Amino acid sequence: MSRLKAFVFDAYGTLFDVRSVQSRCEEVFPGYGAAITTMWRTKQLEYSWLRSLMNRYADFWQVTEDGLRYTCLALGLEPDQTALERIMESYLSIAPYPDTGQALQALAPYPLAILSNGTPSMLEAAVRNAGLEAVFSAVLSVDEIQIYKPHPSVYGLATAKLNLPPEEIAFVSSNGWDVAGAKAFGFYVCWLNRTNAPVEELDVRPDLIIASPLELAKLTS
Repeated sequence: MSRLKAFVFDAYGTLFDVRSVQSRCEEVFPGYGAAITTMWRTKQLEYSWLRSLMNRYADFWQVTEDGLRYTCLALGLEPDQTALERIMESYLSIAPYPDTGQALQALAPYPLAILSNGTPSMLEAAVRNAGLEAVFSAVLSVDEIQIYKPHPSVYGLATAKLNLPPEEIAFVSSNGWDVAGAKAFGFYVCWLNRTNAPVEELDVRPDLIIASPLELAKLTS
């Protein structure tokens, strides 16, 4: 890892816990919080990939709302706009994982960035809510090029912004598909495997597998 000069992090599922929206889902639809949270995340990702393949970009806020609307209908719920807005607001105050802040502070000697599907306003709200505004050199959104991960051009946003070749950037994500895309692009890839899942069968493997971002701080100290 001695050649690494910067760390770039995925946001949702890596720094921020997508399961933290469950409490708001449960408030709005009692008894359905867990089911909504699980299906919603699946549809959110599916819609981002499908829109990229169809060349029909809509920003991540719209994709997230569309996924939520589908989820509610699939579960036999009939949400009005007020209910949808209440649940959607949870993404603006999405909780960081307990180890996120400490790990980022420990890595502070390096330039740190976020590279995410999220819109700039979504990411700004999440970073501000977590008190991490001063940590990052850049917060990069796919909105700039209007296509979603794992398209190679998304990862190119980080190399251009940091002015570094991919092999000198450590990309950290908890999403196996994102890990595969980043490795195919040429990053040094750290898979934050919180659930002890198997590696995706996509012909590439991460350079490092960790269970907590705190492990990165130990390896770079």
